[in-house]
Amino acid sequence: MLSKAKIKYIRSLELKKFRNECNAFVAEGNKLVADMLPAFTCDLLLAKSSWMATQGDIPTKELLVAEEEDIRKASFLKNPQDVLAVFQRPTWSLEEVNPTNSLILALDGIQDPGNLGTIIRLADWFGIEHLVCSLDTVDVFSPKVVQATMGALAHVKVHYTHLESYLKEQLEKQVPLFGTFLDGENMYSKTLSSHGIIVMGNEGNGIRPQIEQLIDQKLYIPSFPAERETSESLNVAIATAVICAEFRRRQGN
Repeated sequence: MLSKAKIKYIRSLELKKFRNECNAFVAEGNKLVADMLPAFTCDLLLAKSSWMATQGDIPTKELLVAEEEDIRKASFLKNPQDVLAVFQRPTWSLEEVNPTNSLILALDGIQDPGNLGTIIRLADWFGIEHLVCSLDTVDVFSPKVVQATMGALAHVKVHYTHLESYLKEQLEKQVPLFGTFLDGENMYSKTLSSHGIIVMGNEGNGIRPQIEQLIDQKLYIPSFPAERETSESLNVAIATAVICAEFRRRQGN
């Protein structure tokens, strides 16, 4: 039986304060946990015996057989699955990021956990290994974000920094900085490079003015047909998908 102390510990990791103090985060679900186990150090894993029987050797410091009721008490999900795990939060260095020879995504104030999780999945799909986020972007290790990544977090590193300062440094190195704006150039007719930084803005306010001033490659995603009245903008995750797909398409031609 899962102790009350362990349930309290797991539940505390819903809050960023305790994730930071414990240097840990939670992942839930049969496939998600299986995808995360090879990528992160697992401190605690609780699962039904039926799930354990399908896994072979499980790399975790502490392994607990749990009944459905135990998992339900610890879970953040409405409909818990067969396994929940507590992982050590990894240490990723911003020095690993090199936009002079690869494509990087930068996120300016993304607030919705679902959007961040989806963008991480997109980055994984399009072979973008690093995301650089402003300090006010939602925490990647929030349970909702981890869940929304669907395991892509095992392949994409997410860094938090003072974004304006970081982009200024990259501009000095002549790294192209891309961003989407209503007054930008049609992305389908503009030259796109195989390296650089694509900046995506906040859901409601877009890219903040001080960041916009740094962007030297302004893009516009056209609607079709051009004369037809449409909604004002795209969801940031959808816009990210359109842009990444076009950048990679150009590389494939």
